[in-house]
Amino acid sequence: MEDISLVTVVLMLPLVGLLLMMLFSRTEQAYKWAALVTSLVTFGVSLLLVRNFNTGVSGLQMVQNVAWITADSFTIRYYVGVDGISIWLVLLTTFIMPLAILASFNPIKDRVRLYYMFMLLMEWAMLGVFVAQDLFLFYIFWEVTLVPMYFLIGIWGAEERIYAAVKFFLYTMAGSLLMLLAILWLGNEAGTFSVPDILAKLNNGDLTFSTATGRWLFLAFGIAFAIKVPMWPLHSWLPDAHVQAPTAGSVILAGVLLKMGTYGFVRFNLPLFPEASETFAPYVAVLAVIGIIYGAWVSYGQKDVKKLVAYSSISHLGFVMLGIFALNPAGIQGSILQMVNHGISTGSLFLLVGVLYERRHTKLMSAFGGIWKVMPVFAALTLIVTLSSMGLPGLNGFIGEFTILLGAFSSPVLNTPWFAGLATAGVILAAVYLLVMFEKVFLGPVKVEANRLLKD
Repeated sequence: MEDISLVTVVLMLPLVGLLLMMLFSRTEQAYKWAALVTSLVTFGVSLLLVRNFNTGVSGLQMVQNVAWITADSFTIRYYVGVDGISIWLVLLTTFIMPLAILASFNPIKDRVRLYYMFMLLMEWAMLGVFVAQDLFLFYIFWEVTLVPMYFLIGIWGAEERIYAAVKFFLYTMAGSLLMLLAILWLGNEAGTFSVPDILAKLNNGDLTFSTATGRWLFLAFGIAFAIKVPMWPLHSWLPDAHVQAPTAGSVILAGVLLKMGTYGFVRFNLPLFPEASETFAPYVAVLAVIGIIYGAWVSYGQKDVKKLVAYSSISHLGFVMLGIFALNPAGIQGSILQMVNHGISTGSLFLLVGVLYERRHTKLMSAFGGIWKVMPVFAALTLIVTLSSMGLPGLNGFIGEFTILLGAFSSPVLNTPWFAGLATAGVILAAVYLLVMFEKVFLGPVKVEANRLLKD
């Protein structure tokens, strides 16, 4: 038995906490604190993961690779590791989960034990997606994420929670089935599901497939990932899921779950199908730019502040997709940065909206106004997060979007500065809808008497 990798320790900690909760916890307070302590320990160990990561070495580090399921023609392996792409998404996941669990302490009153078990199961599955290096193992983690999120929305969501949960499940499951067919074909042809081994066979010529086959495989993976991002026009499940989900569910959805789609493009589509990636890059860029402008425009028209933040994710993730398919270092590096930065800023916005909703039980902007006078510290924090979400220089949202635009402007594949130019309109529109939202909620006189009773 080889030594246990630190990646395996981080991955398995939420599962250990879940099992201990099943066996030993008996009170609601115990369930809450068991989940919180487990997520905090996982975050602490993930910091060790970052500390031990050698930034001067390319490729996978802290690898664990053992045979899991062996058959005559193939072996499915427990193959995990981190590199410069996945390590920051692992850290983002372990950072967001304790905050999401803590934000659930007061709002969640029913089926408390089941709720926190689903939260830890969700963390385990999301971490697995980012560290799995075997296609079949990746698919298992990918599918497991559907189950806890379906129940988080369906049981603890708002009035139309069943509709939103079923819509979320059906959309993502439909795309996943296409990806499963592609994984089975690729594994059968290569004789392995190991991504590094498949890449090695492609590079040395031991594995070849026709241009048409490569493009079909690209589409099979790409549709599954595009639904998860979500890209326009496959986005319609997202606003419903966000609005109906409990606050913690929205934070996890925006902060981590959507990044599984963009991560999939970088991890699988680009290296496995380079010709198809270059062929489809202009078309993906067109959809990305439409998503940027559409998401921003629809956000501006919202009266529900939570739905506004939800549609803003479609716009911001459009930038990530544009950077990925610029197919140059600036664009891809900017996209990875923006994945992390969007998770922090939009996750924060959902937490802040959740605070107001739990106190006033409404998400309509017209129900607020003048909140700055009542809650100045809360309002100042919200202003910082709002400015970071709109990409103000000096805050985290700026550098990712700027690098993406730089990559799109100079991309030889996109071959026109118009993609970057049109995407810049999304930056301007983001400033418009976010500042309008802030003005309606926080500035002006206190119009509703109930708002005067809010505590900072």
